[in-house]
Amino acid sequence: MKYEPHSYQEYATKWILDKEKTGLLLDMGLGKTVCTLTAIEELMHNYFEIAKVLVIAPLKVAEDTWSSETEKWDHLKHLKISKVLGTEKERRAALNTKADIYVINRENVVWLIKYCGKDWSFDMVVVDELSSFKSSKSQRFKALRKIRTKRIVGLTGTPAPNGLMDLWSEIYLLDQGERLGKTLTAYRDRYFMPDKRNQNIIFSYKPKVEAEESIYKKLSDICISMKAKDYLELPERIDNIISVKLPKSVEEKYKKLEKDLLLRLQDSDIVANNAAVLTNKLLQFANGAVYDEEGVVQEMHDEKLKALEDIIEVSIGKPVLIFYAYKHDRDRLKKHFKNAKELKTSEDIKKWNNGGVEIMLVHPASAGHGLNLQAGGNIIVWFGLTWSLELYQQANARLYRQGQKQNVIIHHLIAKGTIDEDVMKALENKSIGQEALLQAVKARIRGGAYDKSS
Repeated sequence: MKYEPHSYQEYATKWILDKEKTGLLLDMGLGKTVCTLTAIEELMHNYFEIAKVLVIAPLKVAEDTWSSETEKWDHLKHLKISKVLGTEKERRAALNTKADIYVINRENVVWLIKYCGKDWSFDMVVVDELSSFKSSKSQRFKALRKIRTKRIVGLTGTPAPNGLMDLWSEIYLLDQGERLGKTLTAYRDRYFMPDKRNQNIIFSYKPKVEAEESIYKKLSDICISMKAKDYLELPERIDNIISVKLPKSVEEKYKKLEKDLLLRLQDSDIVANNAAVLTNKLLQFANGAVYDEEGVVQEMHDEKLKALEDIIEVSIGKPVLIFYAYKHDRDRLKKHFKNAKELKTSEDIKKWNNGGVEIMLVHPASAGHGLNLQAGGNIIVWFGLTWSLELYQQANARLYRQGQKQNVIIHHLIAKGTIDEDVMKALENKSIGQEALLQAVKARIRGGAYDKSS
């Protein structure tokens, strides 16, 4: 296919060509991959500046997206890609294969850097989904920060998924601390102030006045940011809330579980880990099954499965992409819908995009970034919700993106009177995961029969 770039894509490609260190903060669907590959092709065969490129990406993106893009566009077909995936033996063989671009999943970055040692031969590194390096404590960040390369490009549509604090480590990988400081502590002290605290213990920080403007000004010479709504004419997106009524007996069991769990937290400070345990149990129940203390699945109801049956029936054979939350969700869906297929491989992606899959099951964490699924359908169903706004937005963007020809319908199965309603409200308000989760739990303790003062 002949590549006829939009003007913003030409601008993004030129931005990479003109700068040795850069961040492309392009919204989902704007074509970060093809912009970057076009710049790589230019730098390799016209500028003669680079000879060997490393791309670090989420696993499924590493398996499919980069090679699919080179196969898709005429001007990129001569680029040879080697996928550094699989067993250690397979990864070593891939590294010893002559290629232009080597693609590795981010989980193996530490291994790669240790394996290469001083023989680091990549003169350009592309970090696809730069936001996955937001933790300065992660081993992948600590390993990659040691690397010095001629050119580096960071790609993401969600640079600060949990707030501005996330930016430090991502930008450090691009400029070694030149813009936001050499340490996270220095960055925090300069742009943030204590927020929630208990005497001398600080639980969270909030940006100082005008911090956001100051930070983005610091980054303006190496980062460009573009929003899809400003550059694309997308079909309509229709968000549909389907309220699922639980039978009275099931509703009573849910309320008892909720009360028992909330009572445990009533006399203690609510922190993310115990709030997450609580909400996970309640979200599982809302979906229809719960892991007990021994890890055995206890089925509670099949109301969401019934609601999903109705959606599939009225879809009249159109492909449906279903996002599930837990393994028992997936297992129950596969058992209930015999023609459901789980997205695992590049071949599964091709079958979906060719219209060969009626029901595709996907976990948002495994397919939330970078996969192009818009050719295969226009209907999404959220069987189980996520607190992560980033995962939610990225997952929806698998269909609601450039190249989609039909209006996109996003169904949300919401169990009435359950924590599903809190999650949906947080997502609609674009609240950020952990903070929204904590506030929801606190509200339930204060507002329910679990409040001692009531």
